[in-house]
Amino acid sequence: MNSQTLTQNQKNRRYDPEAIARHYRYRPWLGLSRAVTIVWSFVWFILCLKWDEWQNQEEQNKLKRATQLRQLLTRLGPTFIKVGQALSTRPDLLRKDYLDELVKLQDQLPPFDNAIAYRIIETQLERSIDEIFSELSPHPVAAASLGQVYRGRLVTGEEVAVKVQRPNLRPVLSLDLYLMRWVASWISPWLPLNLGHDLTMIVDEFGTKLFEEIDYLNEARNAEKFATNFRNDPQVKVPTIYWRYTNLRVLTLEWIDGFKLTDTKSIRAAGLDPEAIIQIGVTAGLQQLLEHGFFHADPHPGNLFAMPDGRMAYIDFGMMDQLNETTKENLVDAVVHLVNKDYSDLAEDYVKLGFLTPDTDIHLIIPALEAVLGDAIGKNVGDFNFKTITDNFSELMYEYPFRVPAQFALIIRSLVTQEGIALSLNSDFKIVEVAYPYVARRLLTGESPQLRRRLLNVLFKDGKFQWQRLESLLAIARTDDNFDVLPTAQLGFQYLLSEEGKFLRRQLVLALTEDDRLHTEEVQKLWNLVKDDIQPARLLNVAIGVLTELSRDTVASILPKAAAAFSSSKT
Repeated sequence: MNSQTLTQNQKNRRYDPEAIARHYRYRPWLGLSRAVTIVWSFVWFILCLKWDEWQNQEEQNKLKRATQLRQLLTRLGPTFIKVGQALSTRPDLLRKDYLDELVKLQDQLPPFDNAIAYRIIETQLERSIDEIFSELSPHPVAAASLGQVYRGRLVTGEEVAVKVQRPNLRPVLSLDLYLMRWVASWISPWLPLNLGHDLTMIVDEFGTKLFEEIDYLNEARNAEKFATNFRNDPQVKVPTIYWRYTNLRVLTLEWIDGFKLTDTKSIRAAGLDPEAIIQIGVTAGLQQLLEHGFFHADPHPGNLFAMPDGRMAYIDFGMMDQLNETTKENLVDAVVHLVNKDYSDLAEDYVKLGFLTPDTDIHLIIPALEAVLGDAIGKNVGDFNFKTITDNFSELMYEYPFRVPAQFALIIRSLVTQEGIALSLNSDFKIVEVAYPYVARRLLTGESPQLRRRLLNVLFKDGKFQWQRLESLLAIARTDDNFDVLPTAQLGFQYLLSEEGKFLRRQLVLALTEDDRLHTEEVQKLWNLVKDDIQPARLLNVAIGVLTELSRDTVASILPKAAAAFSSSKT
């Protein structure tokens, strides 16, 4: 197959809403039949709930109705199962009885016929089962919305998981997405918030990701890219892909032994700490968004496992997305400005991220941000979680021209899902208790010029050095067990003595002497914060390390400039 044919085949596999609309425009009976099925299913369920209410049998029938909802979504197929999976991670939105049922949508769905699955394997891989596997489970070990999984062993001895896609998936998804898009275009004008402006774009983003998810070659490439990003992280496991036995509808990958993240009983029985698993999961999620830019958009409990050795494994890479560098940097800014309560800067971040249009008068929005988000944050950065922020932020959508960019619908879903998993392990979990120490450590270590510039933005406001912010950053970063103040100090000194750091050198001298006084009290507070972590021997090694990396000429050129800056500030 030549490259031109391959490119055309890849194009044909992508979600194309216009082509889908053209197809069903000339087949209206298909859309009408499906729409009637969907509407009647939900109307009947709502009538059942109302009947329980009228008969005062809500408590008595709650388990029955939860099962009924799960069965309804299962009957409606993969698109609606995906909705149920998302809801299954939100203990804040649904009662426990519904959650317990919807969790079964992650990997306890009815399998399709085993003979069909075996035939798909042999057709896609162009060889018999016996030629590929020395063992293959006679029945699937798990069935999900888009496929089912078999446990097997290759003839070469490796233990593997074999994902086989459900038959006839593309037409089913296409019809549901066509109807969802049609409904979105009709209800958008009636929505009391600017979400409606982009509602069809959100459906298209969902459709794009679903079509990518049913392309197992794309998923295999995603897995390898994800593994490369986490290659130096000993806490994250990504299964190996066996390309020789992978095709469009069959994916063969390394078998992972572990426990679903919601199975706290098994996690504890294995001697693992659920809190440590939460830490790994949230930190890995932040790394995906803020470092790699390549993130898992569907991290539900069926896709994440705690391994017996304490690692966390990702096993599904169908729904991923990529952020560009500018978006990553703006996200870091938004987190910092939110926690620092810099609402004017936060409003500007919303413009950069696309939540507000460039012509929006942000001065009208700043007081609203302060009123709504200020209450959500509270006095302590650990007092709020992502759900609190999104719930309070939704109030602003009714009154101000906010909109949700299509890509951010996936980011929000990813964050909400991860937080939902963490809440199921620990009802008192606060995502910012993990998130902000990570961001603080990233800013303080300043691995890139972009991050170092953001540190300057955090530490200076209106040209004045913010001592309290540096103190807060250090205090919060030290709550992270991975944060070591000495390597951070070494990076800081190297930056100060570099050509890039000349602006900060001058600003620090001015900060130490501004208002015609030496700020010894602020320096003493910072020293008190870190002195217990600094041993004299280690401090000496750091100093030697910094000096040996700098040339004599560099040091000689810096000292007179620093002295001159200090003298001019005193006069």
